[in-house]
Amino acid sequence: MGIVWLASYPKSGNTWVRAFLANLFTNPETPVPVNRLPNFVRADHVAAHYETVSGKPFTQLTDAEIHQLRPQVQRHLASSSDKTIFCKTHNALTTLDGLPTIDPEVTQGVIYVIRNPLDVCLSYADHYGLDVEKASWALCAPTNRIMTEPTTAFQVLGSWSDHVRSWILPPRMPHHVMRYEDMIAKPVDTFRALATFLGLPDDRERLKKAIAFSRFDTLRRLEAADGFVERSPHSRRFFRSGKVGQWRRKLTGPQIDRLVDQHRDVMRQFGYLDASDRIARSS
Repeated sequence: MGIVWLASYPKSGNTWVRAFLANLFTNPETPVPVNRLPNFVRADHVAAHYETVSGKPFTQLTDAEIHQLRPQVQRHLASSSDKTIFCKTHNALTTLDGLPTIDPEVTQGVIYVIRNPLDVCLSYADHYGLDVEKASWALCAPTNRIMTEPTTAFQVLGSWSDHVRSWILPPRMPHHVMRYEDMIAKPVDTFRALATFLGLPDDRERLKKAIAFSRFDTLRRLEAADGFVERSPHSRRFFRSGKVGQWRRKLTGPQIDRLVDQHRDVMRQFGYLDASDRIARSS
């Protein structure tokens, strides 16, 4: 079939959507454990995939070799089932050294999750062990990336605006955009729209149960009980706050100005700035 990408800048709600999909697809009696989420939504940066297609230990691969293998990894994922594969990525939809980060030949569609960069900045800092000042610069850097680790391949991010534009503007891929803030403010409408995009039946009770089983407080409780394999060693927990507008208390004036100045056009396009370029009250 092909891959439906679940794409986002880091710390924008990707895992929340993964949890919703896992609970929607399986309709369980109790919430799907967070450590089982990789069983439902794959990830193209996992080292084991590169070892499978290369036949070499991942730690012996250079970044150049990893990137050369990326299309093979994605084809491997796409061919691993006769059904649609859902795959998480933080890569921007771009090219590096003449090769695409995302292979359009195996792509069926895109779910793109977007979040106010002012709030992303705080979660990004916590997850990657940065102070907020460095995180605010990282979200503005066209060369920003997630570095290769022993179990994960590097991912090309670019700035927050670069990332959003890369996925939203290309017309060749069917895509559906979800705002993190709408997932909180109007979850039924927002997640129903996702189910409609995926061509799923309109089952209101099943939808509401999947929403309840993937609520942020539920995910946080599951992590507290069992841990989460994707938690960063820099952070005490993966599911940190989940609230909108934390930036108002924690970002400095210069940090806010830097992020707004850098990302003004995209923030305005997605409702994070109003018509007068003031920060929207609901953001």
